[in-house]
Amino acid sequence: MVDTTPLTRAVDHFADRLRAAPQSRLQRGAAAEALALARELAVWTQRLEEPGTEPREMPDAGMFAAADQITVAGHDLALVLENEEEVVEALRLVEGAQKRAGV
Repeated sequence: MVDTTPLTRAVDHFADRLRAAPQSRLQRGAAAEALALARELAVWTQRLEEPGTEPREMPDAGMFAAADQITVAGHDLALVLENEEEVVEALRLVEGAQKRAGV
């Protein structure tokens, strides 16, 4: 079993920072960056869980839902990752998105 604790902690930290961010920061791109990450993580999860099927796109539920969307997508992915290299790659994606979001 692979340790995904660093990934879930990073996702939770990003989500917490989004929840604490002012609306203006969310509007300037932080929420869009979070949604893009959530969609990427959700597609990755779907490809692992349902190989050969067309991934479904996570809907845009609005800027105030972005934190919840990355939390769900990140934790779902953490449940299906199979090796340490995948965890490192997912962690890199989360950290990069948080940096680009500016939170």
